[in-house]
Amino acid sequence: MSKPNPTRALTRITASIKPVEVEKKWLIIDAEGLVVGRLASIIANRLRGKHKPSYTPHVDCGDNVIVINAGKVRFTGNKAQDKRYYRHTGHPGGIKETSPAKVLEGRFPERVLIKAVERMVPRGPLGRQQMRNLRVFGGATHPHEAQSPEVLDVAAMNRKNTTLTAKAAE
Repeated sequence: MSKPNPTRALTRITASIKPVEVEKKWLIIDAEGLVVGRLASIIANRLRGKHKPSYTPHVDCGDNVIVINAGKVRFTGNKAQDKRYYRHTGHPGGIKETSPAKVLEGRFPERVLIKAVERMVPRGPLGRQQMRNLRVFGGATHPHEAQSPEVLDVAAMNRKNTTLTAKAAE
C-alpha cells in the first residue's frame, strides 16, 4: 500500500457550477433618487452573479433584475449637463452627441441606466445573455408581478447611493 501524497491533502479544487445548477432569483429595485453609476455597478454585479459564492466566470449565474422608476435616477455634481454621450450614424461625419439631462427628459429615459449597465458587463455572447436578464421601466409599474420579485433596497446599502439630502427627505 502506498503512502498518501501530503501535497494532495493541501490542494483544493475550485467548484465550477454548470448552467443547469444555477438558481436564479428575481429582484426589484426602485431607482428613484439613486446615483446612476453606483446603481449600475450593483445591477451589473447581480446580473453577472458575482455576489454568489458559486460564481463561475463563464456561466450566466446571475439573477433577473427589474428596475422601476429608471427615469428618476440622478447624477452627482454637474454630470447631468457636462457629461457627453457619443454615437455614430455610420455615415461620414455622422458623430452625434447628447447629455444625460436631454436623454432623461426625452422619450426613453431608461436608456441612461441600460447603457451604464451594458458598459459594465463583459462584451460578447455571455454579456448579451446577462443583459437579457435586465428589465428596466421608466415608470413605477412592471408586468413581472407573477415572478414575485424580492425587493433590493439599494438606497439603504450606502448613504452615498442616493442624492437626496436630509432637507429633501423631511
